Amino acid sequence: MRARFSCLMVALALLLGGCASQLTSDIEVHTEADPKSNLSAYKTYAWLGSAGILNDPQGLWKPPGFDVDMTVRKLIDGQLKAKGISQSDKQPDLLVGYVLGIDMDAMELKQNPEKRFETLQNVPKGALIVVLIDAESGFPVWVGEAIANIRNKGSDEEAMKRLNYAISRMFRDFP
Repeated sequence: MRARFSCLMVALALLLGGCASQLTSDIEVHTEADPKSNLSAYKTYAWLGSAGILNDPQGLWKPPGFDVDMTVRKLIDGQLKAKGISQSDKQPDLLVGYVLGIDMDAMELKQNPEKRFETLQNVPKGALIVVLIDAESGFPVWVGEAIANIRNKGSDEEAMKRLNYAISRMFRDFP
């Protein structure tokens, strides 16, 4: 009986682990830092702004049931705080901004399993770009981007996990 329970728990852990990686496996994250800047010297930031871009001529995108702007800001705030950078509206070292875009008409080459060639298919995409700008010079010192497939059938919880993964992965290598 105990061996059966242990096997069941291992199988459940593998299944859940597989789901977690499948949930984020399509998310590609890239970051770039200005090699001349000392990112660890920045201690304060202020929000510059945010923007959303939606290309959905057929009205297929279903927005999540939560405030995306507030969620993205909160996740970025948490990452910056974990790096020792606090929010301050009085002479901040950094200005933070982001753009979130959805393209429901994005096309991608896919291998046709019935034929020996690739065909063009609609694969809706989303992107999040976070920019940290040196407040004194006005020049970007760090940029992070995450690109992923749009999953319209997922739950709000899945969307939240995917956003959290993308933003935490962006800041993983930030000093």
